[in-house]
Amino acid sequence: MPVMLDASVYLSDYEEEMPLLTHDRHAVYVIEEKDHNAIVKGRCCFYRSPTTETMAWSENMDTLLTNQAGLDAFRTFLKSEFSEENVEFWLACEDFKKTESAEKMASKAKMIYSEFIEADAPKEINIDFSTRDLISKNIAEPTLKCFDEAQKLIYSLMAKDSFPRFLKSEIYKKLVNGKQVGNHKKWFPFL
Repeated sequence: MPVMLDASVYLSDYEEEMPLLTHDRHAVYVIEEKDHNAIVKGRCCFYRSPTTETMAWSENMDTLLTNQAGLDAFRTFLKSEFSEENVEFWLACEDFKKTESAEKMASKAKMIYSEFIEADAPKEINIDFSTRDLISKNIAEPTLKCFDEAQKLIYSLMAKDSFPRFLKSEIYKKLVNGKQVGNHKKWFPFL
């Protein structure tokens, strides 16, 4: 049976059913209980709380990289360590993979190559000779997969090295601790 929430209901009363959800003031507040699980129905805008979202970044690097605030925090951390070229290269490769036009693919490939791959590039990434050599040979006729091996190497480097350090950094700790302040029971605001 659907339950229409009203202003007397605390979000924390539903934390057991919806542990990662808080409320956006543009939501429709219909919840249905099915098999003892809360189901948000209608045109809802429920989302993770800022604290839970920030803490979720520690689950894995994909969670971090797919969240804009997480990506921004990670970039800030990498800049402080003078290694932001790694995430910039990874993002450039993700963008490159979405390229549909052969003409745009060629120009983007040359830009990525000159900015990150070639010797003494402004943002040269740390990859092995054989990977760099393979890209150099294939750059004349690039494919959507021409940077895949280098991207995997950089992702692995970030996942094994930069990501764990980020999670121990003051930048991350301040974000987690700063968002916990005043994050006790919250009322569902109504329009």
